[in-house]
Amino acid sequence: MGVQNRATMTLEERRPRRADAARNFDALVTAGRDVFAEEGSGASLEDIARRAGVGIGTLYRNFPTRDDLIETLYLREVAALADAADEVSGLAPWAAFEAWLDRFVEYVGTKHVLLDGLNGESTVFAECRVVMLAAGDPLLKRAQQEGAAKADLDIGDVVKLIAGVSAVAYDDDAQRRRVLELAIGSLRA
Repeated sequence: MGVQNRATMTLEERRPRRADAARNFDALVTAGRDVFAEEGSGASLEDIARRAGVGIGTLYRNFPTRDDLIETLYLREVAALADAADEVSGLAPWAAFEAWLDRFVEYVGTKHVLLDGLNGESTVFAECRVVMLAAGDPLLKRAQQEGAAKADLDIGDVVKLIAGVSAVAYDDDAQRRRVLELAIGSLRA
């Protein structure tokens, strides 16, 4: 399948080439992902730099604004979601689609903080949406051709359904999983 996209190239363009600078960049991305997940989109950039083991100046050299950091985190996660589509593509059609949806659920469940922090005008966000849809669409189409998924589904509708169900607050993980299984089950033919 190989979803080639401008968003992933943008991610690679953002990553410095020098080994020490690339290590700092990667450390900031990892720390940013963790700190935003723990504290929300208003997390302290100083905390991110401290956790990455770099100074705040290094953070700002790599990410001049908070939105730059959030966009980069988002790019990395969307690229992983596109890679997941490639990883599961060898499975039977419904199994591949369901496995990708499971990865999508994981992605959505941990990315609300990033989505909250993204600027609504961000071209990166729009590009990432295209990448997500392009990753899942062939898997859905294969499942439809096999007769396992409803024929009238559109990948955009599926993504909205699963994202919406994932965003709801649940009493516990068991309830969350049951509701997600209901949603995914509703896509079967």
